Amino acid sequence: MSTIKEVRTEIEQIDSEIMQLIHKRVGMAAKVLEAKKQEKININDPTQNDVVLDRAADAAIELNLDVSAVKEIFDILIRMNIERQHELRGEGNLP
Repeated sequence: MSTIKEVRTEIEQIDSEIMQLIHKRVGMAAKVLEAKKQEKININDPTQNDVVLDRAADAAIELNLDVSAVKEIFDILIRMNIERQHELRGEGNLP
């Protein structure tokens, strides 16, 4: 049986992995922005946003997770990426 401290340590490790993946995902903003420039696509692409949210919902269903909560998380990730793209274009206020 695990102690609460051991369980919390394991959760802390998972949280760290999640943060690294968020960092990696937001780091893709430069590549996405460059591709959007070449293909003359606006930074905010509602159609693609819907594709991402639908994919997240499908994965949530498969994993028996709260679909609404997962979609909220992915909506935040989309907004973070959009904000980063604006920043890279000199329009935002992120570091």
